[in-house]
Amino acid sequence: MKAIITDAGFASRYLPITKTIPKAMIPIGAKPVMQLCVEECASAGIDEIIIVATPNTKSREIYDDYFHGKSENVKALLEKQGKIERFEPVEEVLNFPKITVIEQDVNLPYGNGSPIVSAKQFVENDEAFVVLYSDDLVLGQGDVKTLIETYRENPNAKAVIAAQEMPESVWNKFGMIALKENGTLSHIVEKPKTPELSPSNLTSYGRYLLTPEVFDYLVPSNTGLDGELWTVDAITKLAEHGDVVVAKSKGKWITTGDPKNYFLAHLEYVLSETDYGEDVKEIVYNYEKGGK
Repeated sequence: MKAIITDAGFASRYLPITKTIPKAMIPIGAKPVMQLCVEECASAGIDEIIIVATPNTKSREIYDDYFHGKSENVKALLEKQGKIERFEPVEEVLNFPKITVIEQDVNLPYGNGSPIVSAKQFVENDEAFVVLYSDDLVLGQGDVKTLIETYRENPNAKAVIAAQEMPESVWNKFGMIALKENGTLSHIVEKPKTPELSPSNLTSYGRYLLTPEVFDYLVPSNTGLDGELWTVDAITKLAEHGDVVVAKSKGKWITTGDPKNYFLAHLEYVLSETDYGEDVKEIVYNYEKGGK
């Protein structure tokens, strides 16, 4: 299995930092967001990853250096200082599955489907492939494993999409899933303005397992809302010609799409995934206790 991880935007809400580094290289704990996505793929058995970077920036160069750069000077210094164990996280990165970094095709229209089309040549002859939006993190069991397991149980599916139940208060911020009578995808209602317009409490986000048939509909001429090329539009077309299975996440999806949600995601990751989470809880407790 192969995976496409997309990070092909300018992340204007994160300026000025994103004028220098891609948004997915902003850290969560001690690791960049992109590495956490790669680890999710690796733990699910993915053996080849294509990262799609923003064109006309230094993003491709930065990703290539991060995942392929040997950093021999750093290693030599740590050996000299007797601290070579600190180089172990770098060795782990260098031992990830095969990673190829490409730039999004500048001739494609704006939209979250364009990075996938840019990587078409790498996956079009495969039985299926996984797509991750690097804005989205999944804590606990990663969704990539769940998508693959679900596809193996439903080998005739046109696609599998991850879903998570969300409270009514945020339905207007996400794509809400409508189901057919057999429980597979009917369509997705983008950001319903009122709760009664939402067909369910299930949210779709950036974790998909797709078959190459998606490229029949994910083409530059098939733009949708705001003239953009949307992945969900192509997935909805797949659902008209077969089953698109909806797989509930076994982890917890959190988004880093804007600075506020990034901070909340970072905080949740630190509290649940690091050995200093208890220290952070104590700081918060003392802050509240002091009435500040």
